[in-house]
Amino acid sequence: MPPDAPSPLEQIRHPVEADLIAVDAMIRRELTSEVALVNQVSGYIIGAGGKRLRPLLVLLAARAAGAAPIGPQVAGAVIIEFIHTATLLHDDVVDGSSQRRGRHTANEVWGNPTSVLVGDFLYSRAFQLMVSLGSLPVMGTLADATNAIAEGEVLQIMYTRDPATSEQRYLDVIDRKTARLFESGAQIAALLAGADQRTQTALAAYGRHLGMAFQLVDDSLDYRSSPAERGKNIGDDLAEGKPTLPIIHALRTGSNAQKALLTRAIETGGLDELPGVIAAIESCGGLEYTATLAQSEADQALRSLESIPDSVHTDALRQLAAFAVSRSY
Repeated sequence: MPPDAPSPLEQIRHPVEADLIAVDAMIRRELTSEVALVNQVSGYIIGAGGKRLRPLLVLLAARAAGAAPIGPQVAGAVIIEFIHTATLLHDDVVDGSSQRRGRHTANEVWGNPTSVLVGDFLYSRAFQLMVSLGSLPVMGTLADATNAIAEGEVLQIMYTRDPATSEQRYLDVIDRKTARLFESGAQIAALLAGADQRTQTALAAYGRHLGMAFQLVDDSLDYRSSPAERGKNIGDDLAEGKPTLPIIHALRTGSNAQKALLTRAIETGGLDELPGVIAAIESCGGLEYTATLAQSEADQALRSLESIPDSVHTDALRQLAAFAVSRSY
């Protein structure tokens, strides 16, 4: 790619550039609080950037469903971003994380109590915005999604440091923790666009499969990405005792010696043994297995779009599915 050529993600964003500008403006406006520390912490987290895939999904799905530019989908995208950011604040406290997006986490800078409470502020601000949209179906969809995310968090805690965690249990966790917010974002986009039930169902399915693909790749990157590129330390999931799919597959197919090493690493968060863990995952094909499953989810996402009329926005959704499985960060 030439140095001045737009990145794949920039190309995907292009059809909704005006909507994205409106989203950024609304984020800044809605983060305002009379409490200075709330402004400081929430601004720090939102300002860290990130890929903003979830709000991008909302905007593209709404336009693919027939929404006009800069319509109610802008508020929908902000709601999804606030819910996502709140979960990050809470996740970092639960996991004891110190780095995200290449910077210190909020809990590392301000402490756990402040981080949790500002996460609560973002949740409540998201629900205030939901009320302003005046749509019970939208509120119901998002209320169900936030409940599922909380259940996913609890399930993940239950399976932490448990080397007996099955692939199905792992998939249940990422379905709730990650895919459900993608799914609900695409679904409310269709609702806000006034789309029919068939379109709502198709876009919701696209969002769910996209979210599954995204998280599978994310968990694979934990064992092969560059910390500078990804903004997180390699092996963070292992340090937190999270048995993700690459390591679950290696535990299922590895030699007795490899299984003993991986079991010990999960139970103790054994970063000292990270080179051996990575070697075991690679020799057992854990990364390839995870990539294959991610591609299958992306393919299902693409099939979900078959009933949606072709447009630049539908094409961008297809590109987004390809980006989810090809990215290195």
